[in-house]
Amino acid sequence: MALAGNAAIPANLGFEILETLGHGARSTIYLVREKSTASRYALKRVIRNSSADQRFIEQAILEHEVAQQFNHPSLRKSHRTFKIKKLFRIKEVYVLMEAVDGLTLEQRRPTDMLEVCRIFQDTAIALGVMHRAGYVHADIKPNNILVTQQDMVKIIDFGQSCPNNTRKERIQGTPDYIAPEQVKREHITPKTDVFNLAATMYFVLTQQHVPTLIPKGGAGMNLVDRGPTKCPSPMELNAKVPPALSGLIMNCLEQEPRERPESMTRVYERLEMAIGQIKSEQGGGAAKQPNKPVVPEDSILPGSALSDTGSLDIDSLFA
Repeated sequence: MALAGNAAIPANLGFEILETLGHGARSTIYLVREKSTASRYALKRVIRNSSADQRFIEQAILEHEVAQQFNHPSLRKSHRTFKIKKLFRIKEVYVLMEAVDGLTLEQRRPTDMLEVCRIFQDTAIALGVMHRAGYVHADIKPNNILVTQQDMVKIIDFGQSCPNNTRKERIQGTPDYIAPEQVKREHITPKTDVFNLAATMYFVLTQQHVPTLIPKGGAGMNLVDRGPTKCPSPMELNAKVPPALSGLIMNCLEQEPRERPESMTRVYERLEMAIGQIKSEQGGGAAKQPNKPVVPEDSILPGSALSDTGSLDIDSLFA
């Protein structure tokens, strides 16, 4: 990682930059050390250069506000924001977040099927916490799921998160993982995260992308129905994928939200079935019965360290 000069952030914030961790839309994320405590954090800096950048300022503030609603080890914590104004307008925003020592699923793609299922079970539990609090992540993808050196899953980047049942004015999401309802600017619900998560699982297992309505690098937007029936199942592309896991992914990729699994609890349970199938095939005995994930009530409060490069934010796609 490249070192960065301290001139990049105001000295009165009280942080020393140790590394530059990543770049995104109008943003840079640093690993910093607080001078008064020596504690390490991730510090996201977002700059407004023109009126067109206002949405990036708003997303940074939203990311912090959403993260404040949860207290769960698999959801990245955000501690506070610093806002710098010029002529009564916010010019820069700094978001102080939990530093995560880990690699994204884009950087580290697990191949062991039991490990894959465990990672996505932990992801499903964390997303379930968000859903119970009334929020949808709306941008789950390999770059937004980290696995730490202690094998803990950490979901990052809440900049596109929204309350359940929101209809966004702009199309937001990442092309190869975006759900049909996001492209069509329909209601965003937990079923949206189900689709995004399945598209992520599909890529991790096959190294290929689901044919979404907005493929990355495609020529414009295409609203032709190109659902999961038009693409091979994961087990067709990777013989190691058990039928239970392949079937779950294809079910989660249904174009109509009502046809997908009803909740992350159900996704977790079906991943447990896949684990049982894998262990049975490996000679580990009969498949064990699925257990519902335990999501403690106090994991919801009242009320990467890497960038989000690759996400889409379109002001007016269909006039």
